[in-house]
Amino acid sequence: MPALVATEFKPWIFFGSENLRVSARFLGDFFPPSVEVDFLLLVVKEAWRTIAIATAGMCLALVLAIPLTLASTRSLSVSILSGRMSRLPFAIRQLIRWLLIILRSIPELIWALVFVRVVGLGPAAGVLAIGLTYAGMLGKVYGEILESGDAHCAVSILRNGGQRLQAFFFGLLPQNATELTSYTVYRWECAIRSSAVLGFVGAGGLGQQMDNSMKMFNGGEVATLLIVFMMLVGLADLLSGWLRKIMQ
Repeated sequence: MPALVATEFKPWIFFGSENLRVSARFLGDFFPPSVEVDFLLLVVKEAWRTIAIATAGMCLALVLAIPLTLASTRSLSVSILSGRMSRLPFAIRQLIRWLLIILRSIPELIWALVFVRVVGLGPAAGVLAIGLTYAGMLGKVYGEILESGDAHCAVSILRNGGQRLQAFFFGLLPQNATELTSYTVYRWECAIRSSAVLGFVGAGGLGQQMDNSMKMFNGGEVATLLIVFMMLVGLADLLSGWLRKIMQ
């Protein structure tokens, strides 16, 4: 109840006669969806751009997250073999973890607003925004997944003179590959949704086109864009399930 009071949540407002009339008129503008050939071709182009933004952003996030994960994972630290991590490796590990906290604590929408001013309007701002925020998310969860598993194999490799990468590829990765892949695909699906939202601040894709259609009060175009966007998310979910079956 205190939370409802603080947020001024009053659901009965939706059922007022005037509000119901306004809502019905607003939803009625969405029908029928726009099916003009020129507009559909534009939607296909922007849908592909949305996927490209999400995919490129995820690739950038992986490039940043993987080395940060390897450097911050306790079970891959050579200094831990003595039983207690040395001060310098511990300090470096904590700094990396704080960097991951900073990256994921700033929403991608804020990053997009910053990069729109730096690189201008367009998909590049969306790619950079998703890449930085998702690098923090991936780095944190990857580290938790690797540290929650059995580290015996990785520690044995390190004790016998193996390198950190060898301990990762032959000790930790085989037993955690399914969970890592599943979370990565899930984040890619989230990146598709994020790329649509980022379009409202000028980062390109379906979101930017939807913003333009809403400003023109063209509900039919908005409805078509929403349908295409839901189809994209559904396809991403099917891909996620297919990859899980392959990895099992």
